[in-house]
Amino acid sequence: MDKIYLTPEGEQELREELERLKGPQREEIARRLKAAIEMGDLSENAEYIATKEEQGFLEGRIQEIEYILRNAEIIENNGNRDRVELGVTVTIQEEGYPEEVYYLVGRQEADPAQGRISNESPIGQALMGRRVGDVVDVETPAGVVKLKILKIE
Repeated sequence: MDKIYLTPEGEQELREELERLKGPQREEIARRLKAAIEMGDLSENAEYIATKEEQGFLEGRIQEIEYILRNAEIIENNGNRDRVELGVTVTIQEEGYPEEVYYLVGRQEADPAQGRISNESPIGQALMGRRVGDVVDVETPAGVVKLKILKIE
């Protein structure tokens, strides 16, 4: 099994989502199922069928979140800014392009559009363990790019 890394914020978001799913959303689905059952003939009841599918997705997501939380390693900010590691913000630049800032997280929290990249992504892998001033080669679909590490926070 691959390790699951979460920031403390990511852990909190998952705990809040789990609480919503197990509470209000589960109750809403139960209410809708009860109403659909009361309509009779379940074999041709589209509302019942759709709600059962939604219930399956909900229960699957609950199990997934519980698994993640049970097996996650929380990334603690240890204050070490000598090297790129999970939980740091790193500023990089490709020659001729503006600086880019990324927050390195585990794959569960990756959201490149929000500047959160996974340690398993090509850029994340290339940056891990490197220091300010290092230039790393990153294999991209467009070819190899050279990125210079400007700052680690």
